[in-house]
Amino acid sequence: MPRDASLPARIAVRTLARGAQLFAAGAIDRRVHVLSSGFLTLRYQSPEGASWVKGFVPAQVPFACLACLDGAPAPFDAHAGTDCVVASLPADGLERIAEDSLPWMRALRNAYRVYGQRKEQREMELLMLAPEARYARFLQEMPGIAAQLRQHEIASYIRVTPVSLSRIRRRMRVQGR
Repeated sequence: MPRDASLPARIAVRTLARGAQLFAAGAIDRRVHVLSSGFLTLRYQSPEGASWVKGFVPAQVPFACLACLDGAPAPFDAHAGTDCVVASLPADGLERIAEDSLPWMRALRNAYRVYGQRKEQREMELLMLAPEARYARFLQEMPGIAAQLRQHEIASYIRVTPVSLSRIRRRMRVQGR
């Protein structure tokens, strides 16, 4: 029997309206979250007030702020990109279960591996791809999320201005892509 048999009782399920905050930059959120519907938008805020989209978390993908799991404050905000339902559970409970259960240990290891692969992919895109290629890849990989975003949110994610994104879209339409 796992050491933390009370973990299911510690799962909190809640509904977030679009724009509602799951956690704020500076907060310490030691929970793992899984959305059953909707998506999250993750944003960095500069001291000058600029906002940059770090990424999106779709439904069914476990998510946690790794800095927070180690007790540090979150370097970014997490907001509901759409109305969503999120289940949150304490990460320490999962880790205790994984210590006693090989399948849970494998699941956590796999989650960290997938997270690392996604981070490497994002880094490569930002460093190696032109803005138009970043936009095309975003549309290909996250069409459902892209369809629900405002232009400035997509522009922020691919690291261009909204005006540049308009030009990219126009070029792609002219080229039939």
